[in-house]
Amino acid sequence: MAYTYMLRCFGGSLYTGWTNDLVKRLAAHSSGKGARYTRSHRPVSLAYFECSATKEDAMRREYQIKQLTRKEKEALIAALPDDILQQIEAINTQLPSQD
Repeated sequence: MAYTYMLRCFGGSLYTGWTNDLVKRLAAHSSGKGARYTRSHRPVSLAYFECSATKEDAMRREYQIKQLTRKEKEALIAALPDDILQQIEAINTQLPSQD
């Protein structure tokens, strides 16, 4: 299984990526060992994720999301069902300190 995700970064910007291990990747972003962008825009928190069957599907979805406007990305986040929002909240509480 693979994941496409969006992070809310310092200043309210959104970062989109994909991974095979969501919690591990978020921990890397949170600790400053993630993407160059998130290293300089911490703290980060998970705002959105979706599952894909394959890496290729997740990468394709990442590309699609990156083509969206800010307003469209925010609409995706706002449309998340409650169970996913609860999972996101639980994941965010597990992230390491972002000092």
